[in-house]
Amino acid sequence: MKNNSFSRGLITLALGTALAGLATSCQKDLDQTPKYEPTPDKVYVNLAAYKSVLGKLYGGFALTSLGGANGDSDIKGIDGGTGNYLRQLWSAQELTTDEAVVAWNDPGIQDWHNMNWDANNPLLRGLYNRAYYEISLCNELIRESSDDKLTSRLPSGDVAEAKRYRAEARFLRAVSYMHVIDLFGGGPFVTEANEVGVAAPPYNTRQQLYAFVESELLALKSELAPARGNEFGRVDQAAASGMLARLYLNAEVYSGTPQYAKAATEAQAVINSGYSLVTQASSASSAYGRNFLADNNLAPASNEIIWSILLDATRTTTYGGTTFLVNGSTNGASAGWQRYVGQTTGWGGMRATRALFDKFFLLGADTTVDRRGRFWTRGQTLEINDQSQFTQGVGVTKYRNINSDGSLIVGSQNFSSVDFPMLRLSDMMLIYAEAAARGAAARATGLEYVNKVRRRAFGLNINAPSAAADITDAQMTTDFILDERARELHWEAQRRTDLVRHGKFTSASYLWPWKGGVAAGRAVGDFRNLFPLPTSDLTANPNLKQNTGY
Repeated sequence: MKNNSFSRGLITLALGTALAGLATSCQKDLDQTPKYEPTPDKVYVNLAAYKSVLGKLYGGFALTSLGGANGDSDIKGIDGGTGNYLRQLWSAQELTTDEAVVAWNDPGIQDWHNMNWDANNPLLRGLYNRAYYEISLCNELIRESSDDKLTSRLPSGDVAEAKRYRAEARFLRAVSYMHVIDLFGGGPFVTEANEVGVAAPPYNTRQQLYAFVESELLALKSELAPARGNEFGRVDQAAASGMLARLYLNAEVYSGTPQYAKAATEAQAVINSGYSLVTQASSASSAYGRNFLADNNLAPASNEIIWSILLDATRTTTYGGTTFLVNGSTNGASAGWQRYVGQTTGWGGMRATRALFDKFFLLGADTTVDRRGRFWTRGQTLEINDQSQFTQGVGVTKYRNINSDGSLIVGSQNFSSVDFPMLRLSDMMLIYAEAAARGAAARATGLEYVNKVRRRAFGLNINAPSAAADITDAQMTTDFILDERARELHWEAQRRTDLVRHGKFTSASYLWPWKGGVAAGRAVGDFRNLFPLPTSDLTANPNLKQNTGY
């Protein structure tokens, strides 16, 4: 069990139920007046109350309800376990790509990899509603922490800390709007300034949402806690720069104007902020692998992870989060596999395609010195002839529900205590390198960052040149960086975005097994670089505009 005060707070959330009533999902309006809930002045009574509500906002990425894995979901119309924010974000970003397939036949789930989704897909609707539900929750806390309300409700000594909570809520709202920008393009736009329940939200284009998120993150670079100055699991100024780096990396896709130099500047700010790569292996894992164990909330992993979604097998029980990633990618018939990942069950769902496997293994060899490629091959075939057969495709054992010393977690092994890293330092180093490969940053610096990431992957001193791990300046192309990001960041919910940025998500220039529902892979229409807005929201809100092709 994790001894982390904020992690514990995510499941306590005594006031979170009241907040849930103050802000609802976006089936009609993003903000609706509750019928039978406590009024804000009864909820926001002291600093602890504000922090409890903040916990609800962070917990929105991890949990679907306050009742644990079997509780009623905050979002209606989708199964509580399936409708988890992280679970559906990961699925949209990974199951649609070369990195993962799934065996299950839940409604809509095979549409991901087959790339034949439509506006009625229930999982897309769940992801869209979850993002906007999070936005509405954040709006509520921001609205109730205006300067005048804070000074009237709190002692003067607590106001500065409450303003920091407000800044964190703005960050989390910006992240959800980034997900809307990336996945759906444009969409409804509501902030704390909108009157509650008065009118249907206006539609903002992708470019308009981009401009809003950029302005928010730029402001938050000074309003959040200094880098490394907050509790683990809460964001700081480095997180704001990290999200800006990602926003600018994809700016040409989002806004039509490349911003790679700005991406490099923000990535460099994070690199200089005091975070550091994990370089010490443990008895249970490589240095790289320590970022994905049950005690990754502790050093040295906490020195590399800039922001993570907190999970705990006892206090944040969910069928989403990393429980989904660990259990869903484990064979329930293999006791050895279950022991290795620290679980007592397996759901037999996700596996990797050969396209990911081959990025680590040359000519199908069964050994490699790159510690990042960890696959379960026993009883599995490399080729996939039928996506519904779990034994076809290799298992990915990146996320393991054990501690660094190999011990099992305290509590039920049916749920995961692995925190999901939303931002890591190595990502920032590769963002800088990509900017350099595109001519927007110093190539020598970018090359050194790539090679440090690779040396760590090979178990070497990151500061010592190595013929085994290092690439040359000539090898540092955008295609190489794309592959290196797959090796370093696979199954971290970034792959679809990377492929779209490189023009390879829909095109015939890069095919993978079962892309577009064909065994050898095929190109699909470029309109699938965006997902459709759900029919349900288009019907409820006449201001919205459907994406081209749907």
